[in-house]
Amino acid sequence: MQNLTEKLNVPGLSEDETNTVNHLVEQLASKARRNGLRSSFYDGKRAVHAIGSVIPPQYANIGLALGWAAKGVDGLANRCNLDEMVWPDGDLADLGMGELEDSNFLFSEFAAGRTDSLIHGVSYLITTQGVDGEPKALVHAKDALNATGDWNPRTRRLDNLLSVTSWHEGKITGFVLYLSGLTITAEKSGGKWTSDRSEHPWGVPVEPQMFKSRASRRMGTSRISRPVMGYQDAALRALIRMEAHMDIYTIPKMILLGASDSAFTNADGTAKNSWQVALGRVFGLEDDEDAMNPRADVKQFDASSPAPHLSQLNALAKLMAREVDLSDSDFALTDMANPTSEGALGRADQTLISTSEQATDGWSVGTRRTVTRALAIQNGLTEIPKEWASIVPRWRKPQYMSKAAEADAGAKQVAAVPWLAETTVGLRLLGLDDIDIAEAQAERRRNTSSSLLENLRANAEQAKTDPAVAAAASSRTGLV
Repeated sequence: MQNLTEKLNVPGLSEDETNTVNHLVEQLASKARRNGLRSSFYDGKRAVHAIGSVIPPQYANIGLALGWAAKGVDGLANRCNLDEMVWPDGDLADLGMGELEDSNFLFSEFAAGRTDSLIHGVSYLITTQGVDGEPKALVHAKDALNATGDWNPRTRRLDNLLSVTSWHEGKITGFVLYLSGLTITAEKSGGKWTSDRSEHPWGVPVEPQMFKSRASRRMGTSRISRPVMGYQDAALRALIRMEAHMDIYTIPKMILLGASDSAFTNADGTAKNSWQVALGRVFGLEDDEDAMNPRADVKQFDASSPAPHLSQLNALAKLMAREVDLSDSDFALTDMANPTSEGALGRADQTLISTSEQATDGWSVGTRRTVTRALAIQNGLTEIPKEWASIVPRWRKPQYMSKAAEADAGAKQVAAVPWLAETTVGLRLLGLDDIDIAEAQAERRRNTSSSLLENLRANAEQAKTDPAVAAAASSRTGLV
């Protein structure tokens, strides 16, 4: 568990810088418990201990895990895919976009930041200049467990950011403080702090990625809401009750009348284990001569059904599905005998699609700012050129469509504007991905070149036998 109550006093920092660091450490501490709780839900590490007074306590420690909260996060994250950055007014390849993507695993880093944003409500994209042996520009995603900053609602930017780089026994042993035009790096080794500072022209080079921010919660809202946590806890309790039921209540209840104690003891006189009694096969029982009614007799009662537990789980699964805008089939355990039609799935997806579009709209500005800043650093610039303002992210459509449906819709659009068929946009509307488009355009260029060569050869052969053709060809090439 993180211990953030200690004040940090790092040599080389001014009084204002020290106050900023400790203010941000306190801010990180104030959110640590709730952020850690949500991480435990997503990672499946949430344990439920209060089960009920009739369940043996050992069943609370059997390690059951439930991935409903993670499914709610990933179900939305899977609809929010960044396909590429586009620049309608220029060529990103000339700026080294490919190098930036490859050297930083850029789209994977962005995806990690979006997932953390859904878990905690906010994550941070940090852009810095690389040193020897590193890429020219570095882009890192940081989660809210290890970074925090002050959001300025007037400038719509961060005034600062504290990024924790190392921990030891719950205490901070390394951090980077980002201030306007200044980056301070500090590390603790052997009980002593050392610091280093560097100036740069990029203000605070950090962009927050917020999910569902609003006026009262500027830094976003977690996808793992209180109802989601409540439903998952209730479902875990139901699973534990069902586990206990399977051990205790599914074995038929029996009452043995008029038998001696030998049925329950070993040969050495010690009592048999309970599982030996419950699972043993008894072919003969010795009467107890002192019993009121001799002759051993067994009375059996039917075991209770686990159906109530399954019914509760199914109800909770449907409640969870409603909360995270996923279909019942993503969670429900029963009542799904018939497959859902494509049209019904499309209607059920409308809320999730709307949430996906809202999320990508919120992430677009920070993504664009991060990419343009990184490209400027990579190209050795000291400011972002104004013409780069048209560089924007292109998100994949959040709705799932069959290839046939996508091609049909695209064909209708291309038919309305025929010249689109000759463009990359038009081919994309027809359902081709970027690899297919690149291959198709390359093959078309090769075929066009081959056709041109064939025509030239044919004209050359004809010119050998037809003086008029030869004279026309010579006039076109300026030989006569």
